[in-house]
Amino acid sequence: MRTPRRNRLGRACAGVLLAGATLFTSAGAAVADDPSASASPADGESSGPTEAGTTFRTATPVQQEQTATADASTGDYLYWSFPADAGQRPTVRTKVSLPESATRHGASTWQVDVYDGLRRRQACMYGHQTRKAAPDAGTVELSCVLRTVRAWSEPWASDPLPGSYYVRLTVVGLAEEDLGLPVHVETEITSTGQGGAHDVGGHLAEPLVPGVSLASAQRDDATGQDRVALAGEPEDGWSSGWWTDRWLWTMGGGVLAALAAVFGYGLTRGSGRPSRVPPGV
Repeated sequence: MRTPRRNRLGRACAGVLLAGATLFTSAGAAVADDPSASASPADGESSGPTEAGTTFRTATPVQQEQTATADASTGDYLYWSFPADAGQRPTVRTKVSLPESATRHGASTWQVDVYDGLRRRQACMYGHQTRKAAPDAGTVELSCVLRTVRAWSEPWASDPLPGSYYVRLTVVGLAEEDLGLPVHVETEITSTGQGGAHDVGGHLAEPLVPGVSLASAQRDDATGQDRVALAGEPEDGWSSGWWTDRWLWTMGGGVLAALAAVFGYGLTRGSGRPSRVPPGV
């Protein structure tokens, strides 16, 4: 009598195991479908500001997936600010269109730096942060891929945290005669979501957004009051990407653990009565 029961139990366990495997394999697809992982903005949504600030305080805000442009003079310090939330890995790309080669007197070296809301310089994981342009070059392109933004960090660490980030572009090597020549700059910030593998067990009370600004007020549907939006806040709010593949792995692990418990219990409990009845009983 035990064999049919165990066969049914085995078939049920196999079905649940298959469902759990499907759940795990769908985790990567769920993260890949996240709009925040898009590498290129849609048509008509890439237009951004057409100027740049000259200090941290006057940095021009730009949203991710936008292209900011600016016309400046060689030797100026150009600043932009953008928001980055937990789980994102921002990438900064800058293209400098140089003056006509006939007006220049030599090569030039350009550099892009990224700072967080505390004005701590953030190291680039990889990219071309500093590049030298030949005297006859028409453009120079720079890039910086930051580390993944963490939701929380030790006070002494320099990990990137949610909040505003600053991009600074400047020329670090130039012939003195070329100071003041006109240049055109294009800057784009994108990011990819890294999923639940980078989640930590804490979060900041508030994002690192220096200089709270009354830039805009929005009505909070929950309280019916106007909510002041911080300058540099993402369009969909902070910590909007709370759903990660870690939720899928957690639920899938719970299902498999429950299945293992049921299967083990079915193997050990037996048929509930002795296989042989002693004579005379």
